Amino acid sequence: MDRRPDTQDHGRVKRRKTIDSRYSADSDDDGGVKLGNFGQPAEVKPKKEDLDAKLSQSSKGTDQLAEETSKKKRKKEEDEDADLASNPYLAQQYEGPPKKKGLDPRANPYLAHRYEEPVEDEGSYNGYSNGYGRPANRMDGVSNASSLARFPRHKSTAAMAKKAEDGPNNPFSGQPLSSQYFNILKTRRNLPVHQQRDEFLRMYQNSQFLVFVGETGSGKTTQIPQFVLFDDQPQIQRKLVACTQPRRVAAMSVAQRVANEMDVTLGDEVGYNIRFEDVTSQKTILKYMTDGMLLREAMNDNNLNRYSTIILDEAHERTLATDTLMGLLKEVAQRRPDLKIVIMSATLDAQKFQSYFNDAPLLAVPGRTHPVEIFYTPEPERDYVEASLRTVLQIHASEPEGDILLFLTGEEEIEDACRKIRLEADEMIREADAGPLTVYPLYGTLPPNQQQKIFDPAPPASKKGGRPGRKCIVSTNIAETSLTIDGIVYVVDPGFSKQKIYNPRIRVESLLVSPISKASAQQRAGRAGRTRPGKCFRLYTEGAFKKELIETTYPEVLRSNLSSTVLDLKKLGIDDLVHFDLMDPPAPETLMRALEELNYLACLDDDGNLTALGKLASEFPLDPTLAVMLISSPEFYCSNEVLSLTALLSVPQVFVRPASARKRADEMKSLFAHPDGDHLTMLNVYHAFKGPEAQANPKQWCHDHFVSLRALQSADNVRMQLKRIMETQEIELVSVPFEDKNYYTNIRRALVAGFFMQVAMKEGNSKTYVTVKDNQNVILHPSTVLQTESDWLLYNEFVLTTKNYIRTVTTVKPEWLMDIAPTYYDITTFGKGPVKNALQRTIDKVRRKEATKGGRR
Repeated sequence: MDRRPDTQDHGRVKRRKTIDSRYSADSDDDGGVKLGNFGQPAEVKPKKEDLDAKLSQSSKGTDQLAEETSKKKRKKEEDEDADLASNPYLAQQYEGPPKKKGLDPRANPYLAHRYEEPVEDEGSYNGYSNGYGRPANRMDGVSNASSLARFPRHKSTAAMAKKAEDGPNNPFSGQPLSSQYFNILKTRRNLPVHQQRDEFLRMYQNSQFLVFVGETGSGKTTQIPQFVLFDDQPQIQRKLVACTQPRRVAAMSVAQRVANEMDVTLGDEVGYNIRFEDVTSQKTILKYMTDGMLLREAMNDNNLNRYSTIILDEAHERTLATDTLMGLLKEVAQRRPDLKIVIMSATLDAQKFQSYFNDAPLLAVPGRTHPVEIFYTPEPERDYVEASLRTVLQIHASEPEGDILLFLTGEEEIEDACRKIRLEADEMIREADAGPLTVYPLYGTLPPNQQQKIFDPAPPASKKGGRPGRKCIVSTNIAETSLTIDGIVYVVDPGFSKQKIYNPRIRVESLLVSPISKASAQQRAGRAGRTRPGKCFRLYTEGAFKKELIETTYPEVLRSNLSSTVLDLKKLGIDDLVHFDLMDPPAPETLMRALEELNYLACLDDDGNLTALGKLASEFPLDPTLAVMLISSPEFYCSNEVLSLTALLSVPQVFVRPASARKRADEMKSLFAHPDGDHLTMLNVYHAFKGPEAQANPKQWCHDHFVSLRALQSADNVRMQLKRIMETQEIELVSVPFEDKNYYTNIRRALVAGFFMQVAMKEGNSKTYVTVKDNQNVILHPSTVLQTESDWLLYNEFVLTTKNYIRTVTTVKPEWLMDIAPTYYDITTFGKGPVKNALQRTIDKVRRKEATKGGRR
């Protein structure tokens, strides 16, 4: 007998009720039969009490003394735990595991730190357990002779810190300091921020909030967190210092740099945490992290009790997560007067930050820069990429030694530019006796080992007496402020960057290549004067700079879809969204669109309250659309496949299409093509990658098939972590075998469960489609594998360029849309037009089919 639930005659609301009831907190706790696999009875396991009884029967006659000793030890630990729990700021860390059956936070990666198992004592600073399963006083591993052990907390001075830094032992690990440490220390002390260390400490010690403005090259990102470590001593409080970054690349590279400066191993005293990658340990006292990761931690620890100081770096970038975090920290600060918050910015728009943070004190430190000569083009450039490459090569051919920094907009553009520069540079060496030129890309999804290459020295002259070599770094706007690269003398600025743009009226969010602001242009130019006088080549006119560029970039909160942010705020317990204290409140229409979308996804009920499904969705570091699709996948018997697809949609493009081999790349792509669209094609690539042939030599296989090894390995890692969250939240993985006739149909239906608001219908006999409800005319992106034209398509991305494209598409059926999302596809909510007419025809067709079935009975 088929136990699958009947999904054909039930709408989305009924299905959601089934999901919500499974994951509600009031789960069955009496040991009865639990429902598994969405309606199938799970195996009934014997109760723990029965097993314990059997074990006790078999162990009669064992040593009673051991049992009594164990009881005494447990009693002592419980008493000591009770004492620790009396501290209001440590109480949460010493709560016992939950008594109630259901979602166990010990298995949740965001809560695991509260329930860590005891670690074995492996000597100084390696296994510092106090028997409670939590780190003991982290000073235990430090020699009693350490000057840091005698520091008065929040009363230290620069002279005291300098004495501790001068060794001979590491003040944090207790190990002898290396010669490399002392070499780096000399360089650090020449940074401008060190001249005002005492002034910073006075302000930090006497205020809960502090606004710190440090120009490029001042050393704020690497030095201020270390200043805080010496004064705050989080290890004594069993806490950490957090320093947030808006970009993953910055969090990783800065953490590595600071670990080197502190003479510790990355992941020990200094670590980093970005989405799907946590390089920290019990030893960690300084954690660099993306602002989004700290926001996720706040969902499970509203008071951020793990942290004694939180530093928001690059606050001027005004990302969505940064703005949300600033509003949240203002509320947390009221509940936690012991928490210190430092806001760091590279621009002088400090007054706004000061007034926002209750008239916080301001400390400004000048950068260490040299004069920079600015050059403009006499006429606008028609092709900024081509002009950029030409300028780089001219600099290499005619300018004195010094490295080059070129700003471009995205990964594909950067990689293509790097390839062309290398080819031209090789030609110049052969024909014009130019020096060697090493080219490095830099963008957010680049692996850490490749990111570090940008700090390598320039290549030497290729022959004795020859012209010296130089390096050229081709970067996104991450190199504006987030990273400082010594040796840059020439900056090439085309004046563009990719920016997120959202139109709430047509519900379209897209990355657009847009002109930068004047503030960004000034930051870019400043990169040329780090080590000596430099030059900045702006590939736009001086008139355009003065009249066309806006003063500062608009904050992301004013130009983004806020669905994820609203879901996060709801999980944080913030229901009054209108009065939540954002520095720049978004337009009411944008907020209403976000609430409406979450309601359609069944993450919020009609009153705007978080549903059980919404609570589950907020546990995933994903867009709500992807989270709901993943959570719903067991309904459609394709959990493993949707898990893989979600991971693939969370990483950069899988397919590689170099300009020199486009035809061959397209041929390879066609080998994986699925007739129903791009999502299933991506899945075919992933399955092939996990097969024995590819795993025998993954690098070669990816090269031969024109797919990105980096993207697939990243997807593998993301998939593993998403699977762990599903298991933690007790979402069962249910999939039919590949041979099942509905294998691919199930996956397409599951895609509808998340992407039903991103659907387009074909217009007559033309190649144009129209988006459902928003009525935007679009065409298929050239990268699609779809060979046959379909009347209805689901799309992953709306791309705005010279034309409106939909990218990563899959064919769907209109009856699926009305079955899975009946509220959204309620025909009475559609205006007159082809979409409504098509949906009405679908309803009539389904009714005739049902009537025919009824007649046969």
